[in-house]
Amino acid sequence: MTTSLVENTDPATLLAWYVAMGADEAIEGETVDRFKSEPVQTAATAPQSRPTSASHSSTLTPQPSHSVAGPRKVEARPVQAVVGAGQAAAESAAAACQTLDELEEALKAFDGGLLKRSAKNTVFSDGTRGAPLMIVGEAPGAEEDRVGKPFVGASGQLLDRMLAAAGMSRDKNVYISNVVPWRPLGNRTPDQAVITMCLPFIRRHIELAEPKFVLMLGGVSAKALLNTEEGITRLRGRMKELDLGGRKIAAMPAYHPAYLLRQPHLKSFAWRDLLAVKRTLASL
Repeated sequence: MTTSLVENTDPATLLAWYVAMGADEAIEGETVDRFKSEPVQTAATAPQSRPTSASHSSTLTPQPSHSVAGPRKVEARPVQAVVGAGQAAAESAAAACQTLDELEEALKAFDGGLLKRSAKNTVFSDGTRGAPLMIVGEAPGAEEDRVGKPFVGASGQLLDRMLAAAGMSRDKNVYISNVVPWRPLGNRTPDQAVITMCLPFIRRHIELAEPKFVLMLGGVSAKALLNTEEGITRLRGRMKELDLGGRKIAAMPAYHPAYLLRQPHLKSFAWRDLLAVKRTLASL
């Protein structure tokens, strides 16, 4: 890593990078807090006393001896798991929540591993709670991580324009969240271990939000909630059902707005899907 890269990287991200690369212990045998230690005087560094004459040597008063403090040992803290607390802990924490506020607090307190420790915010939700339409994306991007809300960057602005064209908005009748609430380093696609750990939270999130329809944006969201390996190209536009807490909820996968920004010729398909959602909502 070059000096310029180190200087231009915020400490939290740099520390997360070191941990990811395996730098998780001190290079010495014992941990030492060198900010608390006092310098140890050696024969070479100890101050030399001035020579005295024989006539005065007998009258010198002996000085009290002071013990030199050595380095203070610091107890090592338990190493946090890189992958987080895991699926079982997530299921237990999510199931204990009875309201959306409780679920948000549980997520903020949950050990999300390196992914959470490298993020600035836990991105929980945005929009109108109790709305008939709930949109579930994949994971926050850089802007979402900074602001702490989902879909506020370029892809979120495209989503808002599409919703407005269909007569909907997050201020009136749309509620928005993500499968993964923490931004992956470098905006990478979340790995399967992280998705599996976060899945109990988003499933409980949908249960507590009680929407009439769930629009899953992107392959990560669709595959996780539908428990399938089919790609988004095959899945998009097809009506599905989610079985959550004994309740059947209408759902449909669609292209993620970020993908549409890279593939603008597919916007017509996304528009058709959104109109199909609107028609279905009207019939529910």
